[in-house]
Amino acid sequence: MSAFAESEERQELRKQVAKLASGFGREYFTDLARNGGKTTELWMAIAGAGYLGINVAEEYGGGGGGIGDVAAVCEELAAQGCPLLLMVVSPAICGTVIGRYGTDEQKQKWLPGICDGTGTMAFAITEPDAGTNTHNITTTARRDGDGWVLRGRKIWISGVDEAQNVLVVARTEDEKTGKLKPCLFVVPTDADGFEFNAIPMELVSPEKQFQVFIDDVRLPADALVGDENGGLAQLFAGLNPERIMAASFNTGLARYALDRAVAYAKEREVFNGPIGSHQAIAHPLAQSHIEIEMARLMTQKAAALYDAGDEMAAGEAANMAKYASAEAACDAADRAVQTHGGFGASQEYGVASLLVAARVGRIAPVSREMILNFVSMHSLGLPKSY
Repeated sequence: MSAFAESEERQELRKQVAKLASGFGREYFTDLARNGGKTTELWMAIAGAGYLGINVAEEYGGGGGGIGDVAAVCEELAAQGCPLLLMVVSPAICGTVIGRYGTDEQKQKWLPGICDGTGTMAFAITEPDAGTNTHNITTTARRDGDGWVLRGRKIWISGVDEAQNVLVVARTEDEKTGKLKPCLFVVPTDADGFEFNAIPMELVSPEKQFQVFIDDVRLPADALVGDENGGLAQLFAGLNPERIMAASFNTGLARYALDRAVAYAKEREVFNGPIGSHQAIAHPLAQSHIEIEMARLMTQKAAALYDAGDEMAAGEAANMAKYASAEAACDAADRAVQTHGGFGASQEYGVASLLVAARVGRIAPVSREMILNFVSMHSLGLPKSY
């Protein structure tokens, strides 16, 4: 088999996920979003088929695969019109961090629920006054007897209302230096002092964004994941998977937009022929196909490097994949609307809602500007700008 083709197992995985997701589809997704529903049925179907925790070790209820496998699941869901943000968060970020740094007891406690859908976990890092500058987060954890007390605020936290726990990035005081260092804590969403409010969004999705308030939340000692002195390495262990998953989310969204545009371009007839026969329609769609395939290839490269343990190369590739996929998704969504003409703005054809969804990909989980900063510094060796 060609080195540029995915394994037969991965291709079969994609086929089966697409088959499952097609039974739900875009109408299911948008109806839930507009009527306040949740994609619980789809989430549990993914879990029941063994796809939700496919990247988690088998001994904890997972499939024993890599980040490339769960990224494929994420992409195929999005390509069927059901892009799930919690796929990026729960199995990929939280599952990876706990699987790598958690004790065996912590893995037994949290990973099976992540895999079977009964213990979905959100991730909370961003803060109102820190934004992209993670070094400035102010959520703190202090020792209290054998446990911890957390206090702070988070914003733009996905799916808190659907999660049983949240992996919170806080800071503790280093006993030797007195400086604050980042640490990771699992916080139950029903804990006393833990509150969250939904942020009104133009984004059409059943998965909501939240502002989180952590007011002296008391946690047991085993809520701390990993070494208290592990520092940024433990935090960043989840960020490369996050970028790879975001890229898969974006390419799946782009594929869905392009598929809708191509289908319409074949059936809509103007001037005695289908509009797809005109280069003004055909060429932009062909360009999107090229952009999507390039983004997919870089995403697969990033996943392969990560699964091979090459963190440095994976970091560069993951950032590039996320950048390329967001650009491809924005272009594909815009071209899908343009191809549909006036119908592109209607709910009936379901492409207008893709504009906001795709545009968010240029901002989250890391902005295109910060990716360009990363590439400028680490790939080109240019001076740091911030």
